[in-house]
Amino acid sequence: MNLSSLYKQLKKRLRQKRRWLSLGFFIVAAAVGIFTVYASRSSDMPGSEADSAQASAFPDTGTVRERGPSAEVREVWNRIREAGGKRDVYMHKVYVCGEENGLIGQMAADEVISLHNEHPQWNVELGGDGIVTFTEKIDDLSSACKNNAYFGLDKNGNLSLFEGPPDDEKVIRTFFQLNMGYLESSLQPEAVDQLKEGIRVLDMEEYNSVLSTFSEFAVEETEKVMKNAE
Repeated sequence: MNLSSLYKQLKKRLRQKRRWLSLGFFIVAAAVGIFTVYASRSSDMPGSEADSAQASAFPDTGTVRERGPSAEVREVWNRIREAGGKRDVYMHKVYVCGEENGLIGQMAADEVISLHNEHPQWNVELGGDGIVTFTEKIDDLSSACKNNAYFGLDKNGNLSLFEGPPDDEKVIRTFFQLNMGYLESSLQPEAVDQLKEGIRVLDMEEYNSVLSTFSEFAVEETEKVMKNAE
């Protein structure tokens, strides 16, 4: 079985899941439509009656305010200011699969703080050696993973992500244990063999598709199905 045939099997199972998600979305949309009609009628009520109806429909959750830097971040900023001078600043990118590190350059305290203000979602740390490291989490695969990442089975029967084919045993990340009996009875032998040999992933769509599909065969999930059947 080639890789495209395997993906057809995986995507078929994923489409089945999406049908249930679509049904759930339809139910939610219908509920929103009913609520909209109710809210519209409430707006026609005079004065306090309309206000009362809206208050019951939308309980007071308080005003959302923009938050400034946390106490921990302010502490790091103060330490950088107190140290003075220029220092090396690095960028640490953490992907769903893989990491990358690179030198941004030497920056003064005000430049470091200004950069962090521009990117408040980044985490900032000041090392004991005076080096500043920004960490950014990215919902994607790193370049290295796009070039050489495979889903497969480790020695314990866990679905894992490998650097290179599973035979190289370079595990990047372990997800969950698979119920091999259920897996082998549900998929064609060629598909099971492909998993053992390694399923190459090139982007997040393939990554999520494979992970979502094989989650059906996780030990915990299959145990739940068996309990419900009883």
